[in-house]
Amino acid sequence: MRSTLFSLLCSLSLATSPALAAAAAQRAPPPPVAGAEEAAGEHIALWPAGEVPGESGPARGLHVVERSADPARPDRYVDQIDAPWLVVHAPAQPNGKALLVIPGGGYQRVVIDKEGTGLVPQWVDRAGYTLFVLRYRLPETGRDRQAALADAQRAMRVVRAAAARRGLDVEDIAVMGFSAGGHVAARLATGFDTPAYPPADAADRLSARPSRAVLVYPVIDMGPQAHGGSRLRLIGEPADAALVSRYSMQDQVRADMPPTLLLHAADDRVVSVDNSLLMARALAAAGVEHELHVFAHGGHGFGMRAAADSTTALWPDIAQRWLRAQTQTPEGRP
Repeated sequence: MRSTLFSLLCSLSLATSPALAAAAAQRAPPPPVAGAEEAAGEHIALWPAGEVPGESGPARGLHVVERSADPARPDRYVDQIDAPWLVVHAPAQPNGKALLVIPGGGYQRVVIDKEGTGLVPQWVDRAGYTLFVLRYRLPETGRDRQAALADAQRAMRVVRAAAARRGLDVEDIAVMGFSAGGHVAARLATGFDTPAYPPADAADRLSARPSRAVLVYPVIDMGPQAHGGSRLRLIGEPADAALVSRYSMQDQVRADMPPTLLLHAADDRVVSVDNSLLMARALAAAGVEHELHVFAHGGHGFGMRAAADSTTALWPDIAQRWLRAQTQTPEGRP
């Protein structure tokens, strides 16, 4: 398999300032605005009623928060997810391709807009992708660390089970994850056949392997380059070396994982670009086809809101071109 290190758009420093990272992580968000609602679109329950693995008792009420005071730029998140689901955005003119989208939120929340509904104009309306946006469980007190992986595996299988009925290519279902959602996507790409839950129905006989993976400013490392909040919530502190390695995705890379695209900004002070660099090196060492694009500017969490005149704003076009190119080669097939 060929390995491509492509389009380093800036000079890279392999270390970022801990002080700057801490300051960015601690910056307080604007106060929540009341009256937030969940995303529009078709909603599909991920698990049969009452059969969410590891969950007992009634589901809590969803907690949806709007952090923006500007109605034109919503910035919502959801937490208290006990019964995960998919939000489907289907195009008027489908291209036959499905994309499982896993938004970020530092393993504390799942963002709704800039890494979810914000993709609709460019990915659904223009490019014709059918998006399945995952609302996954978070590693809260008493919940298995595997819950997010279980939800991602189940989501891929549910999408694959419905693909033919929806006119989608059952073998061409990619995953795209952002930030902590990028960590979940990387866990899926490297651990698609790791038993994370007992089978629930016929869908669980299908492969959970994505055809390819797009990781946007992903959390990868749980060691020195870790995003502190994600590490704390997922594996706790202190964490032994075996646990750190298990959840450091560069240590889980395998030769049969899907081709992978990494996109990151060099000035990201929340999730260091070193996360993507570590992953790219591991992919190269394993012979996994990949591309790495590092943009000079963009910071963290730009999603679909990168400055219009920046090269970072080109990332959706880069990702779509890469996905189209992958359909012409056999490497991405499950």
